[in-house]
Amino acid sequence: MPHHDHDQPGHGHKHDHGGDDAALAELVDLDAEVLSAYLDEVMGLIHTAADGPVRRIVDLGSGTGTGSFALLRRFGGAEVIAVDASETMLERVRTKAVDLGLRDAIRTVRADLDGSWPALGPADLVWAAASLHHLADPDRVLADVFGTIRPGGLLAVAELDSFPRFLPGDLGAGLEERCHAVLAEARARDLPHLGDDWGTRLRRAGFAVEQDRTFTIDLVAPLPAATGRYAQASLRRARTGLQGRISDADLATLDALLDQDGPASVLHRDDLRVRATRTLLLARRP
Repeated sequence: MPHHDHDQPGHGHKHDHGGDDAALAELVDLDAEVLSAYLDEVMGLIHTAADGPVRRIVDLGSGTGTGSFALLRRFGGAEVIAVDASETMLERVRTKAVDLGLRDAIRTVRADLDGSWPALGPADLVWAAASLHHLADPDRVLADVFGTIRPGGLLAVAELDSFPRFLPGDLGAGLEERCHAVLAEARARDLPHLGDDWGTRLRRAGFAVEQDRTFTIDLVAPLPAATGRYAQASLRRARTGLQGRISDADLATLDALLDQDGPASVLHRDDLRVRATRTLLLARRP
């Protein structure tokens, strides 16, 4: 994973940062919990698009395995190979698999996708969620993915078009938008492929793109129970990249929002709203 704590909610791909990965793992799980309706809709589209039996699934940049387990719920009897560079993430996948009685259905592979392609064997379905934009050379990896998927098999790519927003617009006269504007400058440098034209890249790799859909998520009250913790984890991760880059007044407001017990804490607010944009591409190997 690149060295930018403000990147969210993507998965670890390059290094294991210990405590940092633990915090990111929590954020990834909260993202899946709060945006469960979106994830369920995506899994339904993948299930409908799958052609023929799906016996082996590869989850590239698996993170904590939220996608892996969601796919197993749709494709009973399949095997999932969860690939990630972070041992912290993969350990969480293994723990979840045991807890869910799915230990024999998931195999973990630790691999840096910017290095050599791991030996994964043929796959019927490859799932890559918020992972391709981390890669130094996405085209090379997509060529490897193409070679891994059987003819007629499916590649499902879920990417971020924007990062979540939670705060009302009048808070700090647009505090959240100012924070995101600052962080966007760093992302443009550290994550040059964020927001790429993935359809063009998939076609260049040889895939036939069958669906390219944008999901505009806008959740209002009553919100999922974990929303406050999701907002806290997201804003706390963003906070690490803002020191010295926004005003002292904005930092003070942000710190009050992150205060576990303070009256302004996002954990206690009743005016949160979850806004995000995600893109799903379904592409088939001819």
